[in-house]
Amino acid sequence: MRAGYNWRSVAACCLAVLLTSGCAPKTASLTSSAFGTTEEGTPVTRYTMTTSGGVSVSFINYGGIVTDVVAPDRDGRRESIVLGFPTLREYETTNARRGLYFGAIIGRYANFIAGGRFKLDGREHRLFQNYPPNSLHGGARGFDKRIWRVEPLATAGRSVGARLTYTSPDGEEGYPGTLNASVTYTLSEDGAFAINYQATTDEATVVAMTNHLNFNLAGAGSPDGVLRQELMVNADRYLPTDRTQIPLGQSAPVQGSPFDFRRPTPIGARIREPHPQLAIAGGYDHNWVLNKQGDVSQPQLAARVYDPGSGRVLECLTTEPAVLSYTANGFNGSVTGIGGRYGRYAGFTLETQHFPDSPNRPEYPSTVLRPGQVYQSTTVFRFGVRS
Repeated sequence: MRAGYNWRSVAACCLAVLLTSGCAPKTASLTSSAFGTTEEGTPVTRYTMTTSGGVSVSFINYGGIVTDVVAPDRDGRRESIVLGFPTLREYETTNARRGLYFGAIIGRYANFIAGGRFKLDGREHRLFQNYPPNSLHGGARGFDKRIWRVEPLATAGRSVGARLTYTSPDGEEGYPGTLNASVTYTLSEDGAFAINYQATTDEATVVAMTNHLNFNLAGAGSPDGVLRQELMVNADRYLPTDRTQIPLGQSAPVQGSPFDFRRPTPIGARIREPHPQLAIAGGYDHNWVLNKQGDVSQPQLAARVYDPGSGRVLECLTTEPAVLSYTANGFNGSVTGIGGRYGRYAGFTLETQHFPDSPNRPEYPSTVLRPGQVYQSTTVFRFGVRS
């Protein structure tokens, strides 16, 4: 019989490995190294956050891309559990041009805006339709393809962090207002990777940011994909979409459908059922409306994933009203990254976000940001093991 979830066991696994190897645990650290030069000639740096808890997170200042998350399994074996690439050139070409978005900061607006346009205060704004007829993830050159400024954060020693900043000028990709965006990455010893988003503007605009991490708790490139991994989503409802993946309108109950993950269920248990919404996306690529209660300004449980093979557990907590999970339905083995080839269902996302097409849907939670206001959003990915 398996024991319950034990988040501290991440640290225990790593500590055991260090002691048996004769090495003493190290305090939290942030290191950096060169990661190549962009096609435009800009140097790119890779940063690695490490604690004695066993989890490490690496990211680059190009797109704020999280290139690697390394976590131990129940036996203390550490390996990468996110899809990604070993070189900058692959992020500039394969990742960017094929619309994969592995590990990137997404903005100004995460997910779709219908028709690539929206009205704000009576004025229409037209966006680049990079996913015709719609605009997706900020357009042709969203935040995922921009160079971010990185500065280390002063921490208490048992955690490590960095702040990434980018100024998006008025009119970039069609969005109004100059937006000063800030994203903070923090890794704590207990295996919690926190992402905090902030932004201010000098003119009314819309903003909704997320990160496009693609997880596989069995290890990146695992030939079995993620279908056996058990997913729980804290949501009674989800948003059905049309064939261009724009929400039809009101949310629908998950009960009695393949979208019911209120209890832990293998991702692949119903993914091939003859459901019209699964047929549109070829699997899951949908927005779940999270159950919220109490203080919604604090991160609340959105989802939990467990891999029976490795024992790894991932919890996702967020202040956002929704989470989208995409199960790599369109992958076909033509992309090779860290860990090997990425076939269908090679990974899953937990994109914490506002609802797709919110700027055109007044009935949805608002994504409007005005001068004097501060956009704030927090998501925590907490890694552990189950013995």
